[in-house]
Amino acid sequence: MSIEDSITKKVKEILDTKFEIEDVTYVPDIENSKLTFGNKGLRFESTVLHIDMRGSTKILNKHNRATVAKIHMAYFHTIVKITHSLEGSVRSFNGDSMLVFFQGTTKETLSNAVKAAMHMRYMLAESGTNNLLAIYSEIDFGIGLDDGKVLCTKIGVGGESNNKGLFWAGNAGNKSVKVSDLAKTSNYTSISKRVYDNLTDRVKYVNKTKVLGYYYLPLYLNV
Repeated sequence: MSIEDSITKKVKEILDTKFEIEDVTYVPDIENSKLTFGNKGLRFESTVLHIDMRGSTKILNKHNRATVAKIHMAYFHTIVKITHSLEGSVRSFNGDSMLVFFQGTTKETLSNAVKAAMHMRYMLAESGTNNLLAIYSEIDFGIGLDDGKVLCTKIGVGGESNNKGLFWAGNAGNKSVKVSDLAKTSNYTSISKRVYDNLTDRVKYVNKTKVLGYYYLPLYLNV
């Protein structure tokens, strides 16, 4: 069978087969046995946090490749550590951006996602980490958050890990990317009205107060 015929056959199979959806209460990963390359997806409720580094081309043009790599390593290390400290799940690295999921439907879970954004904002914009990065280049970034149902499915082909990945479908992921574009210096963070309306009071009404080494800051609200 030619490569053209093989692809055409598989595409027809995908499009003609009913897609099965199972609701779960966790964030799936690539090793999940329920996710195959068949028409099957896992759906879960989550607050989605999208963070994107801006001006990466300027950084690339200013520094050698080794320095650019170190800046990105420090940037992503900061994000991942904060995510894990608040029970979030990192699932998607894409160039200079990352998708983070905080699974659940409670106000506490949703508020943890916003707290994570506040912690990231402080560490990357005000803390000693920012001072270290600024020796090379100051990091500009935007963070966006929205909440909703997310559908996860496996894409690619079987075999080596480089040939497969997870695809995340849902308005929450899409809107978190869009509202992150609205987040400008010095707030750096934008949240949807759905997220704001469901925050716990201790996060919603906080002023600029240093708690456990982090500044909790008012957020830009995208209605």
